[in-house]
Amino acid sequence: MANPSLAAVGSGLDIPTLVKQLVAAERKPTEQRINKQGTAATAKLSALGNIKSSLASLQTALKDLVKGAGAPSYKANIPEGSGFTASVITDASSGKTTAIAGNYSVEVVRLAQAQKLTSGAFDASAAVGDGKLSFSWGDKTLDVDIAPGSTLKDIAAAINKAADGKGVSATVITASDGQHLVMNAVDSGTKGALKVTASGGNGGLSALTWDGNAGGMQQNTAATNALVRVDGFERESATNTLTDIIPGVSLTLTKAEEGSKRTLGIAQDNTSLKINLQAFVSAYNATVKQLGNASAYDATNNKAAALTGDSMVRGLQQQLRNTVSDNVNDMKALGLAIAKDGTLSFSSTTFDKTLADDPSAAANLLGENGPLTSRMATLLKSNLDSDGTLTQRTDSLNKQIKKLEKELDNLDARMEMVALRYTRQFTAMDTLVAQMQSTSNFLAQQLGVSQKS
Repeated sequence: MANPSLAAVGSGLDIPTLVKQLVAAERKPTEQRINKQGTAATAKLSALGNIKSSLASLQTALKDLVKGAGAPSYKANIPEGSGFTASVITDASSGKTTAIAGNYSVEVVRLAQAQKLTSGAFDASAAVGDGKLSFSWGDKTLDVDIAPGSTLKDIAAAINKAADGKGVSATVITASDGQHLVMNAVDSGTKGALKVTASGGNGGLSALTWDGNAGGMQQNTAATNALVRVDGFERESATNTLTDIIPGVSLTLTKAEEGSKRTLGIAQDNTSLKINLQAFVSAYNATVKQLGNASAYDATNNKAAALTGDSMVRGLQQQLRNTVSDNVNDMKALGLAIAKDGTLSFSSTTFDKTLADDPSAAANLLGENGPLTSRMATLLKSNLDSDGTLTQRTDSLNKQIKKLEKELDNLDARMEMVALRYTRQFTAMDTLVAQMQSTSNFLAQQLGVSQKS
């Protein structure tokens, strides 16, 4: 740019100011063009970003809808006060269940129990014995070394450390007659029943043995298997939770009531599907409104939106309308209606009525191969993928903006050269004027001397 310290010598012109004004006048048209194009490109990029975000939300809602429609959900209905609870098992990865709608007669005959063994009374400070206690349950065994001089608390601690929560746990109960060692089988049912033998040492550990029928310990609670009758068929279980007696249902027994039969009902549950469908409708309507706002024209203020008249937006709007309108009858049966502005509404009542008559109606239209969802999934993918229409358009605008930024940098460099050229030209002119003024003054002086002579 011009050096502001330069001053006119002979012409009287303010060269820095004049250069600045000339450069600004030459810069203005190009700068205005670049800024105008940059503002338009940035506005389009922002509008496309909003559209892309809206379509991505619609795609997520669509995936949830397809997953829910393709894998019907069920719920268990149980009379109040039943001696059991039940829940439908759903695979975490696929969201599907093997449950089938129907009613089952359930009678809880017996609950599974874990064995409990108790010892006789010992003084808290008494050394019980030493050697080795060996536990067996099912096909498992555990050996616990008991140090000389061990009290009941020492023995309980040694058992718990060696067992580490598996097979057996031990605790000490302090009663009026002294302390008692309590051995609890960790696993319920007959497979978890404990046998305890002692070996080595001073023989004191024999007071803590149990061979399944007798021993130094007493059996307070015997190990028993659960027994349940479903539709008259009996089933024993080592635990009170059975996951394979009724397909896709987890049954947990809570109270034995032999002779009392309760009805377990498994029915289709459309709650989550309706939630997913309403979420899809909301996402679809948000997309329709976003596309409309991006391409609207304000006739009152004679102002266009960033993408008014854009062919890509018009095409996307038309494709969305065609996708839903081509399935209008099936959608209506499921409670989906299209408004004049292209948005959707959802009637939960109509949806429930249709699925009560035809449980497969939702899967047929909204499942993975449903005509509505499959077409929309293809449409969204073609726009949102890395090589999709929206992505390509966004990349193109980003390149345009970078190009305009480069043009501004080039304009700055070019204007510096222009300012330097103007400064040199005006300085040269001013120098020439100063020289001419000096010559003129010299001649005037000479003429004055001549006239005097």
